[in-house]
Amino acid sequence: MTSQKAAQQESAESKHLIILLAGWFIPGAGHLMQRYWVRAAFLFTSVVSMFAIGLAIGGKVYHPNTGDLLEMLGFAGDLGSGGLYFVARLVGWGSTPVLVTVADYGTKFIVVSGLLNVVSAVDAYSLVNGRKR
Repeated sequence: MTSQKAAQQESAESKHLIILLAGWFIPGAGHLMQRYWVRAAFLFTSVVSMFAIGLAIGGKVYHPNTGDLLEMLGFAGDLGSGGLYFVARLVGWGSTPVLVTVADYGTKFIVVSGLLNVVSAVDAYSLVNGRKR
């Protein structure tokens, strides 16, 4: 009986982890998997829109490096946007240097979209875990 409970608990924990990772990789996917349709749509729209607006106004997508602390923090924020970050790096979006102030705002939009995506993935994890109703 104890072995069965342990297996069920391990299965539940792996489901929770999958929801967390899906919510990070695809904005709103963690909520979508739990059938929170409206919340998933709002989160997807918000994160993707902020990322796209940041790119449209010339924002920079940070690359991993070991140099400047602010660049490392920017990279961590960008990485939070999950799949959007990898697509942008693959296609080459956001690789031009920031030359005007508006582009610096675009960079901030991209970083904040990643941070919002991390918060939404943690929210989906909290919902499935029962910590949040």
